[in-house]
Amino acid sequence: MPSMFVFFRIYRYLLLTWGNEDTQKILDILKKHNVKVTFFMTGGWVESYPDDVKRILADGHDLGNHSENHKNMSQISDEEKKKEIMDVHTKVQELTGYDMFLFRPPYGDYDNSVIKVAKECGYYPIQWDVDSLDWKDYGVDSIIKTVTEHKHLGNGSIILCHNGAKYTADALDTLITTLEKKGYQIVPISELIYRDNYHLDHEGRQIGN
Repeated sequence: MPSMFVFFRIYRYLLLTWGNEDTQKILDILKKHNVKVTFFMTGGWVESYPDDVKRILADGHDLGNHSENHKNMSQISDEEKKKEIMDVHTKVQELTGYDMFLFRPPYGDYDNSVIKVAKECGYYPIQWDVDSLDWKDYGVDSIIKTVTEHKHLGNGSIILCHNGAKYTADALDTLITTLEKKGYQIVPISELIYRDNYHLDHEGRQIGN
């Protein structure tokens, strides 16, 4: 029986809340592979590294909202939630002219109210299902193995990586190559999500109607 090659779509995003020491290296590696991803950033990061924000957008990546102050969104008022989202939105819009529409709650902390406010602000709330654990600084091999052998890795998976983690940039080239050899195509979240005519399953995955 001939083998079957299945071509999946997978989405990878990088979280920008720390420094920018390896941002340029990460962008260069992504460019080398012609891979576009989604970068979620806080308001402080946007203020500190405006040139990086501009390059991320110029290179064709998504700019995503990760709140102004990285608070637990479920623990603040709806008015504060809106401010946390829209303060970053305004900063990025004034800096680049880009209207962000993807929101990743800090710590993955969300409830119905967080989702409701995000949608009222014109945002799609985003969560992940594959954590690279790069933030634990276990090393390059650990990042690659954790992602490529993850039990949830599959069609439509969302991979969480961080630009400020110690080994992420060093692991990125091999990680991309390994995923592509497995038949995955890495795309930004804007190309992955349904914008309408969908419902969510028990895991929070979008299912097209």
